[in-house]
Amino acid sequence: HKCKMATEVATPVESQLAPSTAAPPVKKAGFEPGDAPEEHRIRITLTSRNVKNLEKVCSDLINGARNEKIRVKGPVRLPTRVLKITTRKSPCGEGTNTWDRLELRIHKRIIDLHSPSEKVRQITSIKIEPGVEVEVTIAHSS
Repeated sequence: HKCKMATEVATPVESQLAPSTAAPPVKKAGFEPGDAPEEHRIRITLTSRNVKNLEKVCSDLINGARNEKIRVKGPVRLPTRVLKITTRKSPCGEGTNTWDRLELRIHKRIIDLHSPSEKVRQITSIKIEPGVEVEVTIAHSS
């Protein structure tokens, strides 16, 4: 048995069309491809003992960033750090051995933004609740 296979090669569509005589693309005045602001990867770290204030600041930052059309990742909830101290209630050491157990919970959130640093200044100008620490780290986007 000998099979005959069709060996036609389709010609590209572009070669079938007439050469294009379109004008070069029109450049907008005052805009060059290199004029675009450099995008940075910005990491905002929020730390607080009060979860309610921390979540409010997070939501305000994210809503502001989304209004400015900025790419947002987060908030990433990191594990709560619990600092514990156990002390004797009695100041002199006499009497019943009774103990106080104190703990301090530290909550942490991370928000990543990809935008020019000028826009981040506008976003971070919101009112920050008391007791919330904000740390902003800027890195060049690669």
